[in-house]
Amino acid sequence: MHHIEPFYNWEKYYRASHDKNSPFYGNEYDYTKYSTAIYDHYIHPKWDYIGSETLYIKLLYVNYSAQFAILEFFGEWNDAINNDIMYLKRNVLDVLSKNGINEYILIGENVLNFHASDDSYYEEWFDDVEDGWIAALNFRYFVEDQWKKYHLDSYLNFGGTLNIDNWRTMMPLNLHELVKNLIVRRLG
Repeated sequence: MHHIEPFYNWEKYYRASHDKNSPFYGNEYDYTKYSTAIYDHYIHPKWDYIGSETLYIKLLYVNYSAQFAILEFFGEWNDAINNDIMYLKRNVLDVLSKNGINEYILIGENVLNFHASDDSYYEEWFDDVEDGWIAALNFRYFVEDQWKKYHLDSYLNFGGTLNIDNWRTMMPLNLHELVKNLIVRRLG
């Protein structure tokens, strides 16, 4: 698992550790030492800690004027035991929402498992975005199945056309525009 690192080609456009409005402002990364682990597996030091023992993220890009953020996820998303959505909501999303972000692109091809609990934090997040949206790209089918089973599809848009395999070849603004158009079609 230590070989799986977050996407870094957009760092020339945005670095959360350099953004004073980011919850990760001032973070420093030691690429010579692997000290963080999920269970007994070390993970790459570029992943950011959100308070969860099993779920890590990377804030890949934020555009405050266009009001959107792109986040990449890694690990096990466990709401049942670790209440990961609470950590994500309180430690990351609330900070972004206070700075005007209301369109979220979540990239989840490295989320290896999902365990649901109640939907109250998802509902709160959905209420926070008001006229915006939450789009989940490239999550594994069994994660999406769990989201459907627990009715999180009321809050998150995922599946179908939101499985965008070539997202890494796009510029962040182009990815946002593509996802926004797909969401508008779904909601229209």
